[in-house]
Amino acid sequence: MSIPEQGTLLRIFIGESDRCPETRRPLHRAIVLRAREMGLAGATVLHGVMGFGKQSRRIHTAQILRLSEDLPVVIEIVDSEEKIQSFIPWLDDHMGAGLVTLEDVRVISYRAQPE
Repeated sequence: MSIPEQGTLLRIFIGESDRCPETRRPLHRAIVLRAREMGLAGATVLHGVMGFGKQSRRIHTAQILRLSEDLPVVIEIVDSEEKIQSFIPWLDDHMGAGLVTLEDVRVISYRAQPE
């Protein structure tokens, strides 16, 4: 699998407790699995330790004595603009609240592991 030198970064900001409406599995997991099914180059889920969003101005934080039940989650996917654009309709159908951003990126290196 190869990614062109110019690509698109899809960044998805959601909460840890967000669920996929079809399967009720965690939304971040459903996003990664769907990206794999659609043949995107890869996806990474990043768990945040603190954050807040527009819908709920409440601070979500992981503290020693009190663990939040809805920490921020960011999913990043880099691929060609065409592949990212083909993924967005599925995302629109399955994501409730959250933020999605797109950025043009320059891919320096991509080395797939032999299977």
